[in-house]
Amino acid sequence: MPTKTTLATPDEPERGPRKSRRTRANNEGSIFPYKNGWAGYVWVTTPEGKKTRKWAYGKTREETHEKWLKLHELARRGPVVTKSPKLSDYLTYWLTNVVEPNLAPKTAANYEMFARLYITPALGSKRLDKLTVRDVQTWVNKIRRSCQCCDQGKDAARLEIHSNPKRRQHCCAVGKCCKSEPSEWTVHDAYMTLRAALSNAVREEALTRNVAANVKMSVPRKRKVKPWSVDEARTFLESARTREDPMYPAYVLVLVLGLRLGEVLGLRWEDVDLDQAEMTIGWQLQRVAGKLLHRQTKTDASDATLPFPEIVTTALRARQRVRDAARDAAGDDWQETGLVFTTASGRPIEPSNFRRSFANACAKANVRRVHVHATRKTCASLLVALDVHPRVAMQILRHSQISVTMNVYSEVSSAETRRALKKLGDHLDS
Repeated sequence: MPTKTTLATPDEPERGPRKSRRTRANNEGSIFPYKNGWAGYVWVTTPEGKKTRKWAYGKTREETHEKWLKLHELARRGPVVTKSPKLSDYLTYWLTNVVEPNLAPKTAANYEMFARLYITPALGSKRLDKLTVRDVQTWVNKIRRSCQCCDQGKDAARLEIHSNPKRRQHCCAVGKCCKSEPSEWTVHDAYMTLRAALSNAVREEALTRNVAANVKMSVPRKRKVKPWSVDEARTFLESARTREDPMYPAYVLVLVLGLRLGEVLGLRWEDVDLDQAEMTIGWQLQRVAGKLLHRQTKTDASDATLPFPEIVTTALRARQRVRDAARDAAGDDWQETGLVFTTASGRPIEPSNFRRSFANACAKANVRRVHVHATRKTCASLLVALDVHPRVAMQILRHSQISVTMNVYSEVSSAETRRALKKLGDHLDS
């Protein structure tokens, strides 16, 4: 059974266990017999600058001597931590004092979720300085083959009796395990959360090394989604415009300018200049931990002033007319938010509602259903089809070099470009 390196406790006398001169080797005055084995100590300096003893124990003198030498090496390198919290306590500290104040709310929420559901239940009781590479590797392997419905009590949290079969206990809680194993990306992200926490512990000198960094962990392959062709995008937009879909202008921004969902829903009228045909992207709308947040984009690199083609101008002017009519109809019930896209009462649009609207629009247009974010890859092809000048396209696509933009332009055949342009011009910008 492995032995432990432990710290001095209030039960141990300040002078340590009784020494025996007969068993000391040269220059090893701090190693001596103790109870059923051997003990030793090294004077170290804590991160707070305090001088104190750190103890090592073993069944044999050789084993204790090896640990004693390692303590000497740690003391030589710099401050040594003499009190280590449980991993669960350190995760709570890390999330509260490091992650939440310094990272984006959505990133902080993800870290909290992985810590709560995957790390703390399995490893939380481990002392921070006692966590080993084997502990982490075993944990990762176990997550891969564990039913998360069982581990997290998902089915057990449902009612035993309910009229809706999906809302009553029907699998793991009644002895029919659903084998709900996590995806490789879930396992990878849980591991990266632990690794980030331990890296912070090393930075703060609460640990001497990050054991998670030595664990074998492959990066899962990203699922490749085939983007829409120009014809599919044109069909989708024509269908939405013909049906007078209230979200049609938002679809135009997503497809033609490549805006992210949060950027579209967070766009403010004060950031749009229809006369100059340009807009500033600096805000986003997100649902995080049950709260709808209208906040600035993550980095300065995300902020950009984008020029836009005529199809965007036409769509936004139509959106203006709809907004004015809705405001007049709502009267005192109108809530002014300054957002371009709102509900009939002026309130922000829920991201989940927009995703549902987009999926329904795909079905009504009879085109392949893709995720909203997947449409960003169609943006470049549409700009070519709209005959947007390469320099303007370079700004919209946020390329740093014109050569990159020209490579995109060269990938679309001239005949296809002109046909798509003719259709878009005739049916969408009129």
